[in-house]
Amino acid sequence: MFLRAIWGSRPDSAAKGTTEAAGEQLARLGQRKKAPSSGFAMEKTEEEWKKELSKEEYHVLRQKGTERPHTGEYNKFYPTEGHFACRACGNPLYSAKAKFDSGCGWPAFDKTYAGALKTNVDRSFGSVRTEIVCARCGGHLGHVFSGEGFTQTNERHCVNSLSIKFVEEDLQGAPPESKVT
Repeated sequence: MFLRAIWGSRPDSAAKGTTEAAGEQLARLGQRKKAPSSGFAMEKTEEEWKKELSKEEYHVLRQKGTERPHTGEYNKFYPTEGHFACRACGNPLYSAKAKFDSGCGWPAFDKTYAGALKTNVDRSFGSVRTEIVCARCGGHLGHVFSGEGFTQTNERHCVNSLSIKFVEEDLQGAPPESKVT
C-alpha cells in the first residue's frame, strides 16, 4: 500500500527490486525544492528559513520553541504608537495600543489585526492550549488564553519577543482589531 501511494497504481520500475525502486522514489521525493503546501501565503523550505533567521529565532518561529520568561526585548516595552509585525515575514500582527502588562514574563496583547493570526490546538506538555501562528508564514508566536480578566477583550496573547519586531510607524489603513478566539 505504501509503495502504491508513492508510485500510483502501477510502478514503472516493477522490474527492479522492490527495495531499490522504493529507495529511488523516496530519494526523488526528498529532492523537492519546496515542502508540500503548508496552506500559508509565504512558503519557504526549512533551509531558506535557517538562512534568514538567527538560530534562536528559528527555534521559536519554526520549531515552536519558547524563550525564557522575563528575557525578551519586548517584555517590558510599552510604546504608545507603532505596531508589531512577524519577525519572519513582516506581516503586521498587533498595534502598540493592544500591548499590556500582564506580568507573565512575555509580551502580552489583547487583540490582533483581523486576519493576522491563525490558531491551532496545542496538546503538548500534558495540557490543551491555543497556539497562535502568523497567518502569512505560519511562524509560531505563542499562545492565547481567555477568561483571565486582564482587559475588556478578556484575551491574553502571550507572545515570544523573538517572534515579533516593533515598527515605529502606525500601520496605515490598518484592518480592525479583534479577539482571535
